[in-house]
Amino acid sequence: MQTLIVKENEKGQRLDKLLSKYLNLAPKGFLYKMLRKKNITLNGKKAAGAEMLCLNDEIRLFLSDETIAKFSGNRQVAQTSIKPDILYEDKHIILFNKPENILSQKAKDSDISMVEVLISYLLEKGELTEADLKSFRPSVCNRLDRNTTGILAAGKSLVGLQALSAVFKERSLSKYYLCLVKGEMKTEQLLDGFLCKNERTNTVTIRETPRTSEDLPIQTSYTPLAGNHELTLLKVKLITGRSHQIRAHLASTGHPIIGDPKYGEAKLNQYYGKKYQISAQLLHSYELYLPEFSGQLAYLSGKHITAPLPASFIRVMEGEGIQWQPGTPEA
Repeated sequence: MQTLIVKENEKGQRLDKLLSKYLNLAPKGFLYKMLRKKNITLNGKKAAGAEMLCLNDEIRLFLSDETIAKFSGNRQVAQTSIKPDILYEDKHIILFNKPENILSQKAKDSDISMVEVLISYLLEKGELTEADLKSFRPSVCNRLDRNTTGILAAGKSLVGLQALSAVFKERSLSKYYLCLVKGEMKTEQLLDGFLCKNERTNTVTIRETPRTSEDLPIQTSYTPLAGNHELTLLKVKLITGRSHQIRAHLASTGHPIIGDPKYGEAKLNQYYGKKYQISAQLLHSYELYLPEFSGQLAYLSGKHITAPLPASFIRVMEGEGIQWQPGTPEA
């Protein structure tokens, strides 16, 4: 027999959902059968599974250690020595400045992503234990492409994860990116279009009008900040948030992002890559304005976060005589 006491990051969810996390290999039918037979109880009483859990609720598993071990699975914690560049942190959320060449979330089991960086960091600090990971897993709430740098938001607690995930899904926050693109651009623009994704090649195509129901409407706005006759530094606002939207949308106008291997120009990328030792697109998630929150996260309402540019970005700007500093007009 084992007893589980509901913790802060486990409350507010259904009993059957928590059980399916703790006994992750158990069929749902088995869990409901154990509930019906009172082999699993909640606060000493028979439960159906739909009950919403509260802090310090007591769940008793009248099961053998062998059965619990059989249905718990082998959930190893992938850890990494990568140290996060932290922009902001409190007990509920954390905002990183993501480096290039790392995934936001793993695509396959062998990957190391920013989720593993987050978990390793919290384990090292003692804010998380491997036992905690059976029922709650801190995670990132937005995604950046492998070689896009900048602000990545994550939830450390269930409250933080749910609240941040909701505002990203609802697009009630404001996100701004900086990028260096080919050509001279002098005026603000609002770009409209339709995006079609090719799952096989993991690329997208931008169209002026939709051809199928799978073509998704997109909007991207940008403001030129600085430049020379060859390159322009843009501040881009994502109005919609689709896969590869900024990269493909700008490329479709004849102004691809420097260093972009999928939507950029190979000769241009080769030239700047060799000259400035860059190996990734010069696209940086620079600025974030959080919306109004209620409840436990009300203190985050209107919070403004910026992420310093990576060294590769700065090298190109300085080398090409593009002068801009945070705090200058339109920053």
